[in-house]
Amino acid sequence: MTDQSTDLEAALADCAKGDRDGLRRIFDQEAGRLVAVAQRILRRRELAEEVVQESFIRIWTHSHQYTPGRGSARGWVYSIVRNRALNLLRDGRREDLVGDDQVEALRDADQLNEIMAAWHTLDQHSRLHECLSGLEEIRRRGILMAYVGGYTHGEIAGRLRLPLGTAKSWIRRGLSSLRECMA
Repeated sequence: MTDQSTDLEAALADCAKGDRDGLRRIFDQEAGRLVAVAQRILRRRELAEEVVQESFIRIWTHSHQYTPGRGSARGWVYSIVRNRALNLLRDGRREDLVGDDQVEALRDADQLNEIMAAWHTLDQHSRLHECLSGLEEIRRRGILMAYVGGYTHGEIAGRLRLPLGTAKSWIRRGLSSLRECMA
């Protein structure tokens, strides 16, 4: 263990002199364990790898600050990774992280708002607006999703949380009611 500590001290001294080989030696010797430490803190591999990458940049640029008398080289390197990971974790709690499924839900909500806005911008005195107003809200929404938003029957059923057959029949009956009303 002493040989590895001495190697890390020498590698940090080389980094402080601008020798890239010193950084490469630190990376070869410690990178796998550093990623594991960061991953234990962050619980996500890609974030852990990002933290280690940033840490190596910091090791390279701040290696001149390492003082052997104040602690081991390994401790100094690991503390950089640990602190970076904790900072990321702390900063991540302040952010509202949105998963892929939530992003899709937000997009759907935006599209639905646009579809409904198209209906609301329709001339209030037009026959089409009057006929659409006569439909139940969910049936009007299904028709607008199909003809304004371009959704398939399956997509409409999924977004309105209806069985596919129900969505199809509501749209069919709604269109029939619109034809009668417009005639």
